[in-house]
Amino acid sequence: MHAVAGRKVPLSVEEIETTRDLAIPSDPLERIVGQERAVETARIAAFQRRHLLLVGPPGIGKSMTAQALALHLERPQQEVRVVHNPELPERPSLDVVGRADVLKERESAQASEGELIAPEKAPNSVAERLGYRCARCGFYSLPSERRCPSCGTLKQLSAAEPSGSGNPFRDLVGGILEMTVNAGEGGTESVRTTRLKNGVEEVVAYERAGEQIMILDQRALENRRRQQKESPRKVIVKLDRIPFVMATGASETELLGDVRHDPYGGHPQLGSLPYDRVVPGAIHEAHEGVLFIDEISHLGHLQRFILTAMQEKRFPISGRNPQSAGASVRVDNVPCDFILVAACNIQDLQHVLSPLRSRIAGGGYELLLDTSMPDTPRNRLKLAQFCAQEIVGDGRIPHATRATVEEMIKEARRRAEKIDGAHRALTLRLREMGGLLRTAGDLATIERSELIEEKHLLEALKRARPIEEQIRERYGSFQGGIRSDVTEAQRQQAGYYLWNEHEGGHGPGGYG
Repeated sequence: MHAVAGRKVPLSVEEIETTRDLAIPSDPLERIVGQERAVETARIAAFQRRHLLLVGPPGIGKSMTAQALALHLERPQQEVRVVHNPELPERPSLDVVGRADVLKERESAQASEGELIAPEKAPNSVAERLGYRCARCGFYSLPSERRCPSCGTLKQLSAAEPSGSGNPFRDLVGGILEMTVNAGEGGTESVRTTRLKNGVEEVVAYERAGEQIMILDQRALENRRRQQKESPRKVIVKLDRIPFVMATGASETELLGDVRHDPYGGHPQLGSLPYDRVVPGAIHEAHEGVLFIDEISHLGHLQRFILTAMQEKRFPISGRNPQSAGASVRVDNVPCDFILVAACNIQDLQHVLSPLRSRIAGGGYELLLDTSMPDTPRNRLKLAQFCAQEIVGDGRIPHATRATVEEMIKEARRRAEKIDGAHRALTLRLREMGGLLRTAGDLATIERSELIEEKHLLEALKRARPIEEQIRERYGSFQGGIRSDVTEAQRQQAGYYLWNEHEGGHGPGGYG
């Protein structure tokens, strides 16, 4: 071992007692095991804003690399808004605001919010007119309570006619006035008056704010008036956002944005204005960040839109359903300056659009990820680090003993040789290895064991076998499992299929 900042750092698996002895790196890129070339390239891509195409089988760290790359980017510096265009509502304006201006606006908005006080601290006349104080007995309650809980008097009536006014018609008109007040909450929503501040008289407003009262001074009132004069707007890409967006490409709307349908056709009184129905796509939400697309070959023709967005760094948002009220709405030049991290398997590489690959290669890197790593003391320790990361990340299983880690290493050797034909190597198909460790952890948790022991992992190896392997063990072959599992009705319905699939070819259903 050697010490770092007073902590002993193990140099090999033999120097640890449990996975608690292993420190998890703070840098997310250093948590990626066995993909040194990909990690180095990801650092360059984050610094230089380059695109990546990651190729390899599932479970070797493609999505983890993309997420770690995003965490190495600077914070987003722009907020994107859609602004109502009163002259042509179907063509909302676009407003891209820098970080400094957004923060300045927030300060101004906070200044216009005013100061919150308890109703008891407001002038009595103000509290009565707002519906908090009963003018008859001085009891405080919420404006939603129309009658005073203490004396039962209608609060607005008592504020209008204090006790002792001697009005002979008070009882006669009380019922009519009570019906009028009961149409809404007691009192008014806002009261304006004046006050002296530093010897200067200023206008102030008192407003309801739930259980409290908000005071708006002259500056706050001016800020509010200025904001009310601005055109209505909607933020579609927030300033404070996570710079990582995973897109599935399930639909054009999810990827490219859309304009929601309005059954009232955007009528200004009944419906929603067009600007308020604009929905950003994943390419816009990934602005200044990372757009990660796993299995990019499955996007089909949508790859062309990704290519256009990469080239122009801007892409319009428009209604995509011709039968929708949003079909006539369009917002041009919406920014989408993202880093594309695309991933696919080797067999799907041929289905990735050639111009898109050319754009990635011309402005980034194509990487074939490793499926195994040499079986060295350093890499065995890396695999132990992986175990510690999985345990901490899961949060529901205990740490593992050294014997358990060593058994994990043996299984990694076996899988590297069996799956990839790699000798003296450790597998990097770590998603399945993580699932194996969690199964062992579940067994340990059920037994109330403080640690995952070797016996738990050995039992997990029996339980975590692929379903194909279980079928072959029980039925001799995968086709044998199919023949055994198919009912007589299914055989009659799918006779031709089973005839052709049966290895012996003995007539319909394969049963001669």
